Amino acid sequence: MPKYDLEWHKQDLDDEYQEYKEATGLINLWSELSDVVYTYTRATWSGHTEITFPFSRPWLYVGAIYMIPKYTLRWRFFRKLGKLVNSKTLISEVRNPKKEHKMKTVAEKYNIEPALFQEEARRLSRRSFFLK
Repeated sequence: MPKYDLEWHKQDLDDEYQEYKEATGLINLWSELSDVVYTYTRATWSGHTEITFPFSRPWLYVGAIYMIPKYTLRWRFFRKLGKLVNSKTLISEVRNPKKEHKMKTVAEKYNIEPALFQEEARRLSRRSFFLK
């Protein structure tokens, strides 16, 4: 994954935190918390240790419990999808495959025809299990 400057990570964390605040229902809240955890850990992995996690420390672990399987399932989905479209590039993404605009971005990033990519993604998602 590319590393970005501190301001990029702060904005990314703010965006995810805002989505968390707008979430309703236990599963959706937990899913959005996992996105906040992911965004925070990505920033610290990028070397930005001065970034602040917006919750108390125990919530980091609560979010990670959901985050790890969620992003692992998404990563595996994209690996399978890459093989289905005969891509020579291993696709390594964790984006939400239910959001078509994100799928188009991934297809373009890996130089895959977007319509084919999205159609194969729809077919594969019928047989795949996702965490929200």
